Amino acid sequence: MMMPVRNPVTNTFKRFALPWLLKVSRGFAGWRGFERKIWSYQPNLMRKKKGEYEMSKNNLNMKQAALAGLLVAALTWTLTSAQAVDVDPSLQSYAPVSGISGNLNSIGSDTLNNLMTFWAESFQSIYPNVNIQIEGKGSSTAPPALIEGTSQLGPMSRAMKSSEIDKFEAKYGYKPMEIRVAIDALAVFVHKDNPIDNLSIQQIDSIFSNTFKQGGQPIDSWGDAGLTGDWKNKPISLYGRNSASGTYGFFKSKALKKGDYKKSVKEQPGSSAVVQGVASDLAGIGYSGIGYVTSGVKAISLNGVAPAAENCLSGKYPLARFLYVYVNKKPNEPLDKLTIEFLKSVLSKKGQEIVVKDGYFPLPASVVEEELAKLGG
Repeated sequence: MMMPVRNPVTNTFKRFALPWLLKVSRGFAGWRGFERKIWSYQPNLMRKKKGEYEMSKNNLNMKQAALAGLLVAALTWTLTSAQAVDVDPSLQSYAPVSGISGNLNSIGSDTLNNLMTFWAESFQSIYPNVNIQIEGKGSSTAPPALIEGTSQLGPMSRAMKSSEIDKFEAKYGYKPMEIRVAIDALAVFVHKDNPIDNLSIQQIDSIFSNTFKQGGQPIDSWGDAGLTGDWKNKPISLYGRNSASGTYGFFKSKALKKGDYKKSVKEQPGSSAVVQGVASDLAGIGYSGIGYVTSGVKAISLNGVAPAAENCLSGKYPLARFLYVYVNKKPNEPLDKLTIEFLKSVLSKKGQEIVVKDGYFPLPASVVEEELAKLGG
């Protein structure tokens, strides 16, 4: 599998500048949806409210068309500046089936919010009679939604906790099904002008934690982390996620060895907010999925290992993780047709190409085969 090459300038434009332009154009929130609308007048992705999206059909009106030239030019620059990357050549193309329609709800991870949106767009372009709503407020919101039956899809950036599985099983008598959908390097970001390129996990714990379970000593300034000169006396400015986030929990478990965060960590509601905070703060450091990298930050190595695809697959990168979608599947019974076809499209060649485009790492064919076997695919 080839390593995805992310273009941080492209990601900056994709995540911040273009969404702003789309908002000016009367609330468009998905740049790929607008790309399709401009050239093929397919259904677009419209913002319903914060953290929630709904697929719907609308034609361009005159005000939107007035910005089309600007957006097409910007979008063309974005697409041509990205470097092409191959996914596992053994992955199969998605084969559409007949009779797919209805409503599909996804509630869960913020890290997966963009991916779920792009997958939904792709799926709805094949099945225009499917309506998809996506809410991404944190992985901890996925299990309750699956238990209550308010969603069919529970995207999570961490594995379900045993307590969450127990609550699900107490209601249904069986465990939820876990489907791996992508690979992520949970990255530690610093400002682009920060000269530091590597920190140990022990140092990360000493920077973010007040319990030091990795065995280190307090690190409060960049001088404590090994920098000299003008950086020596700069206090480290910490950015992180809130407790509803799966990323918060994963980082706490792996990097802090289940220790406690410092009270000085500035908790952010989403991954993009963490990256924006670090990008605007010369002394900043924060963590989020690798897909959120922009030109304003850099992802540093941990224990001398870069957050690259091959290092995640080999297990060398210490904060590598799978990204998941959980579903409610009864043992020995198939999932409903709509849900299973959506997941098959996610695990297809195009679905994994979307993973790469969003800056994450695609699954190898061997993992895809295992997940399809769970679905009966």
